[in-house]
Order: sequence, then structure tokens, then C-alpha cells
Amino acid sequence: MYRWGTPALVANLAHHVPGWQCQCSWGARCTLLPHPPALLSLQGAGPASSQQHRMVLAMVLWACLVLGMAVGESPAPEPLVGGQPFAVVWNIPTSRCQNRFGVRLPLGDYGIVENRDGHFTGQNITIFYKNKFGLYPYLSQQGVPHNGGIPQRVPLGAHLTRAAEDIRHVLRPAFRGLAVVDWEEWRPLWAQNWGAKRIYRAASEQWVQDQHGLLPARQRLQLARWEFEQAAQAVMEETLLLGRTLCPGGLWGFYRFPDCLNSNWAKEANYTGQCQPAEVQHNNRLGWLWAASAALYPSIYLPPALPSALRHRYVHHRLREALRVATFRANSPLPVIAYSRLSFRRSHRFLELADLVHTIGESAALGAAGLVLWGDMSYSHSAESCASLHHYLTSTLGPYVANVTAAAQECSYVQCHGHGRCVRRQPHDLSSLLHLGPGASPPDSFRCHCYRGWAGKDCARRVKPSPVSSCLVPTHAYSLCRHNNLPPSDTCLPRDTWGW
Repeated sequence: MYRWGTPALVANLAHHVPGWQCQCSWGARCTLLPHPPALLSLQGAGPASSQQHRMVLAMVLWACLVLGMAVGESPAPEPLVGGQPFAVVWNIPTSRCQNRFGVRLPLGDYGIVENRDGHFTGQNITIFYKNKFGLYPYLSQQGVPHNGGIPQRVPLGAHLTRAAEDIRHVLRPAFRGLAVVDWEEWRPLWAQNWGAKRIYRAASEQWVQDQHGLLPARQRLQLARWEFEQAAQAVMEETLLLGRTLCPGGLWGFYRFPDCLNSNWAKEANYTGQCQPAEVQHNNRLGWLWAASAALYPSIYLPPALPSALRHRYVHHRLREALRVATFRANSPLPVIAYSRLSFRRSHRFLELADLVHTIGESAALGAAGLVLWGDMSYSHSAESCASLHHYLTSTLGPYVANVTAAAQECSYVQCHGHGRCVRRQPHDLSSLLHLGPGASPPDSFRCHCYRGWAGKDCARRVKPSPVSSCLVPTHAYSLCRHNNLPPSDTCLPRDTWGW
């Protein structure tokens, strides 16, 4: 009998997947390797056999990850800016404050990273929205389809061609900033499309009926779900891989992924802030998305109705889930860069200092690589709004950002020789924060998470870096509309990826 967590188990599972082999070494890692015909057999299979094939592969990859976790802690993602362990990036269109109203925002004085001349799109951060990036398929609130409406109907080749033009229009090949794709109309897993997003389920079932005629309800539902998830993966995955091909230095990822769904404080008598178990399982199934991403951009926007006593734990668990997902790529974790705001959602009331601690401070303490401050044109639509923003920046936001980023850098230099990032020793100890001055947490509240190439509790020992990735399963998205294969990607799925 094969024991769970042994190389023998992995080899046994792989034996049941024709065309695949698993190579393992004791005390090291296991690698699942395909024979060339494997992908062809998978692509030619029907929904049922393909799903069974993928389930077995997922078990193999899970076992590989279990073995890989025994090797030790993965290296910390490198700093976003120079040697700065924690960076705060400005993603608010405020150039008109200076250009139109003569109000200069001294972001650089507080170490806040911005694009040159205050532009919303630039060399440090660029965000791609649905109507300005490729042929993103979505349905309007009235049900009017755009670009086919659902991912099954978009011509993938035409989408990628348009997306490539859009990327080249705004980014140079040497771009090394944050590249964020903001597509929020639908989610890639069928079960995630609930509430207002149910229209994508209905449209997918209608598409199956249009293509295949009348089918039994159960069969129509199964086929609609399978086609939707396959097409959604193709659109999202290939879009990221295209961006990483054209601008390989950019940190490409989707805004609000991973999610947590912990906004149920009104329904729980004892709200813990923990993520919904179902959403955690959904994140486990999105291994292909984490493999194609170069960074994770979870949202920690504070809902205005969230009681102040619950805000810290709300943000804490959203960050913890993103940091968990980041380790799916075991030997090269993804940087986590949280999206936050200066005010509450659907409100112009600026966050008080306590809420900056809950968002910016908590992100730094848990070991996130950075945080993006997002906002819209409302912050700069008048001289009064610009003056208000300037006052908030110079009196509250700026000094706090400067304190946290300086504390993170000092801790890195003092405790980690500048070769690692300080992270909270006890993650659930919400009182331990990276602050300078009176009330600062004691140094032993934090430990070092070493960057690649460094090891030891103080990151003082040089080590030979392990390879960043291993070609486990080549990515190969294809259009379900015409069943035409696209050229295979040359990006390898990282070693120890969960989900399938």
C-alpha cells in the first residue's frame, strides 16, 4: 500500500494518467513530466474524460506540493522598488491638481511611488480596464452582449491581437512596473458567478442550446459549465501570458484575485473575518491563474457599513488568503500587492489613522511586498477636492506611509542584513506592527523572510538559489468557438502548482 505524501504515491497516481510520468527523489521534490502526445489526447477528449484526466492530474500535483513543502520556507519575493521591503504605490489620476488648479501633491516626500508627472498610466503602474484592453466579453446590466458577451463566444486570436496592440500603445518592452488587469464582470469558475453574475450562467446555457439543440437539462448545464470554465481560463490565462511575453519585466496579474468573500459580518454573531471555505476551495482550483500571474492584487477596500471593531480582522484574513495563494508557487512565491483606498467605498470620507493601520500597517506586518492606493477622478475634480486631498496627504496619510516604509526598511537592515523582509512572527497577533517611535512593537515580534539566495534566521548566509520554475504541464489555451489550437506558450507552469 502506498502511503500519502511519499514519492511512491505520486508515481502511482501518475501511472493512471496515460502519457505522463512523475520523477521524484527522496527528501526533494517530485516533477510530473508529459510525453508529447499527452496534451493532444487531453485536447481531443470529451468533457467527461477530460474532467477525469484533470482530476487525477490535480491529485498528482497536490501530492507533489505536499512533498515540496517539507523542503523549508520559500524565499520572499524581491522588493518592488530598489531595496524597499514594502512599497506604497499611487494609482489615482491626480495630475490635474497640479496642472489645472496649481495644487502640488508632494508624494515623493513621503516615499509614495507614482508615475512620472502624476499620470494614471506610466512606467511604475498601469491598469487595464475592460473597455480598453482586447476584446473582453461581457454583458451590460440590460443583458446587451459586448464582444460576444461570454468567453465562449469571443474569438481568442482576435482578442489577443487587439490586446497586444493595446499593450504596445501604453507600455514599452522594458516596462518593469505593476501591470494590473481589472476585469470584474464575471469570474472564471461557474460557482463564482452568483447574484448579478448569474446572467453569465443563463447566457452559457443558451449558447449550448443554440449550438447543440435541445438537451436534457442536466446535460445542458454540465456542458455549459464546462465550456464556460474552459473558455474563461483561455481568455484570462493567455492574456496574462501575452503581457508577460511583450513586457516580461512587468508584474502582471488580475485585480481582486484571489478573493476571500468575508463580508458576512452582519450574518454572524461572532464574526471572525475568516474567508468563506467555498472561496478558499475556489482559489485552490485556480492554480492555472496563479501560474500565469507575476503578482497577486487582492482588494482590501473597507466597506462603509463594516463596524470599526471588525475592520482589522476583515483585512487581515483577506491578506492571509492572498499570501497563502502566493505560496502555490513553492520555490518562487508571488508578490502580494494589496489594493486599498484613501476613503471608504462609495464615500469621500478619508480613512482615519486607525484604518490606515488596519490596511497599510497590516499589509506591511504580514509581509506583503506593497500596497496600491487607488482612486478615481473625484479626488481631483475641483480646486476644493485637490486642497482637501493635499491636506490629508500632508497631515495623515503621508507621515504614516513614511513611518511604515521606514520601519520595514530599518527592520530589514537590522534584523535581516538587508537580505530579507520582516514579517510578523505570530500572524494572528494583530498588535504587532512595523512602526517607528513610541509604541513600536519589540523587534522579536518579527522574523526574517529571506530573499532568494539568502538563508538563516538573519538572512546572513548565501545559498545557491533553486530554479524558479519547472515545466510540469505546458499551458495551451485554445478557442472553444472554432476549436482551433493556439501556439503553445513557452511559459512553464511553476513547480508545485495547486489546482487544475
